[in-house]
Amino acid sequence: MDNHRYHHHPPPQSQLTPAKSSRQRYNNEWIFRDVPSDITIEVNGAIFALHKFPLVSRCGRIRKLVADHRDNAISKVELLSLPGGAETFELAAKFCYGINFEITSLNVAQLCCVSDYLEMTEKYSTRNLGSRANEYLDTVVTKNLEMSVEVLKQSENLIPLADDLKIITRCIDAIASKACVEQIASSFSRLEYSSSGRLHMSRQVKGESTDWWIKDLSVLRVDMYQRVMSAMKCRGVRPESIGDSLMSYAEKELTGLYNLNGKKTDSRGVSGHERIAVETIVGLLPVEKPAVPLSFLFGLLRAAVMLNCSGACRIDLERRIGSQLDLATLDDLLIPSLRHADDTLFDVDAVHRILVNFSQQDNSEDEMEDGDDGDGSGFESDGPDSPSQSALVKVSRLVDSYLAEIAPEINLKLSKFIAVAESLPAHARTVHDGLYRSIDVYLKAHQGLSECDKKKLCKLIDFHKLSPEAGAHAAQNERLPLQSIVQVLYIEQLRLRNALCCNDPDDIHKPPPHYQSWRINSGGLSAAMSPKDNYASLRRENRELKLELTRLRMRLNDFEKEHVCMKRSMEKSSSHNFMSNFSKKISKLNLFGLSSSSRGSSSPSRHSQRSDSKVTMRTE
Repeated sequence: MDNHRYHHHPPPQSQLTPAKSSRQRYNNEWIFRDVPSDITIEVNGAIFALHKFPLVSRCGRIRKLVADHRDNAISKVELLSLPGGAETFELAAKFCYGINFEITSLNVAQLCCVSDYLEMTEKYSTRNLGSRANEYLDTVVTKNLEMSVEVLKQSENLIPLADDLKIITRCIDAIASKACVEQIASSFSRLEYSSSGRLHMSRQVKGESTDWWIKDLSVLRVDMYQRVMSAMKCRGVRPESIGDSLMSYAEKELTGLYNLNGKKTDSRGVSGHERIAVETIVGLLPVEKPAVPLSFLFGLLRAAVMLNCSGACRIDLERRIGSQLDLATLDDLLIPSLRHADDTLFDVDAVHRILVNFSQQDNSEDEMEDGDDGDGSGFESDGPDSPSQSALVKVSRLVDSYLAEIAPEINLKLSKFIAVAESLPAHARTVHDGLYRSIDVYLKAHQGLSECDKKKLCKLIDFHKLSPEAGAHAAQNERLPLQSIVQVLYIEQLRLRNALCCNDPDDIHKPPPHYQSWRINSGGLSAAMSPKDNYASLRRENRELKLELTRLRMRLNDFEKEHVCMKRSMEKSSSHNFMSNFSKKISKLNLFGLSSSSRGSSSPSRHSQRSDSKVTMRTE
């Protein structure tokens, strides 16, 4: 009999209902017609007109039914919930009649189950259907990976009986073993001798995969696939192969999240199948970082957000992403938010949690390094040239770009913006130009911020770490609070003073004072200044800045008083008196400026004027 006979679909629902009068009567041409039928078997609405003798000689279940109703001469038997349906029962009946048919990987699971259901064991007949089906499963199917996958696929609708008969377990063990053997064979095939006579493994060509079974496993249902991958991980299959298989399976199972135009569908219209698939794939991810690319993890996170997956699933993905965040791009961080209509366009909370995971990883590494005994190698590894520091710098630039991207959002709360900006340690940013740019964009888009909120926002910026161009822009930025502008001008004044000091040949190699604080913030202590001295210097500079600000306010008040007096004099006096008084006022103003310049301490107005002129020269 041809194999295609075993592929039909189950009968329509109308024919499966016993209450209906219509029944599907099989045209059993293989049954001999010279003997009239004495028993009728009904299987899921299908009628089989058969004979008792061939059936009771091999089927223990039918033999018991006939024996129990010997007095009534039973003529009809209804087999409820027979595994495999009418098609499989037809094969079992053919076996009872001695009709030859082919056992294949497409029907062996059904035959094993139906033989157990009908009790077609060695107890009733030698070489019965049960022993032959199991023999084929053990000697043929389990020796071939593709056939094992096919049997698993056929067993999906035979649970739990297929589990009880160990059909699924035998196939899963065979698949895992064959995959390990294939990998070992491929590894040996890549061994070669170098020119020096040493044995080494040749590099695999990029894009070339020796794991041909990856596509085969994609046909399995989620629960079956999970069991197969768990067995492979226990057997020691390479994490890269596990990752490739997971990506291939996700590509097949999650295509329903996108329509033909590539746009995301409404998550309410997606069934729970995709949600289970995402959670299963996340649970099977290898612990090794290079097993799957970072873009795949971000794709899973987007799917988890869209499908409202469990919190544990999203937390696991965020932790994995945070451990290799230095490899991410700006597009990766732009995770759509699907919560409320008044929420932000992107999921800022998820990015914040990812950054927290990254920072915690950095802190844990720092603690491990500080706890190492030896000659201080752990302290030196935290320097600017270490991989940890380079990762911090990359992530800080990425975060600043992300903040600038989300800053124009009207619904973005100040607390969320500050939380993302503060999620990295202070020494992560060696330059604050990117952070200043993102804050400026936020201030421009949220012009209704109070002065207190503006000050809170600008406290994030270390104006000492602004480049000259950014400092020149900040000095003229009207969106910044007055205190921040004065601080920028003061820093520009210090830079001018340091630039003048560098004209001395003896001091040309001395770094400016604020460079010392940069080194301390970046994780390495300066040899020229201890942390205690640096803290005292910062406090002294802060006091000087406050004093300069107070003097500036006092001079502004004096100038306003002089202006009022001049205006009154102009109204009361004649033109001659006006000119004399005007000259006196001018002389007083000049004397005020000279007297301030004659003092040893520098005045804020001169410094601010000098800084303003310097800023103008730089921006021209």
